[in-house]
Amino acid sequence: MVDPSGGEPPEWLTVCRNGTPEVPGAAVLAGAATRTRPALFAVLSAVLALPAHLGSTWDALADVLRDRLDAGPLTLLIDDAGQLLADEPAGQYALLLAVLGNLAATAPHPLRVVLHDASPS
Repeated sequence: MVDPSGGEPPEWLTVCRNGTPEVPGAAVLAGAATRTRPALFAVLSAVLALPAHLGSTWDALADVLRDRLDAGPLTLLIDDAGQLLADEPAGQYALLLAVLGNLAATAPHPLRVVLHDASPS
């Protein structure tokens, strides 16, 4: 997601290509473990201790993440982010960013997403 007016990512999204970012308190996800939507959901569920009723749709993910954001701010750090949803159709990555962007804009507490090494491998 790039801001059409300035070519920059939105405020909630940071892309790091060099060095390892220091993001204290971030929930860290390994890109290699998130190559499919089911794998991404499983990793998010494990890392964030999401409820068992997560489901398998983007709406279900948005619902449980919104519930999580009701409790306080959340930062996700995705290492090797170029692998994120790499085994899914391209539209799935766009849907993930749309879900996260919507949450960042409407949730009661801040959501921050850091994509580290976002270049596809």
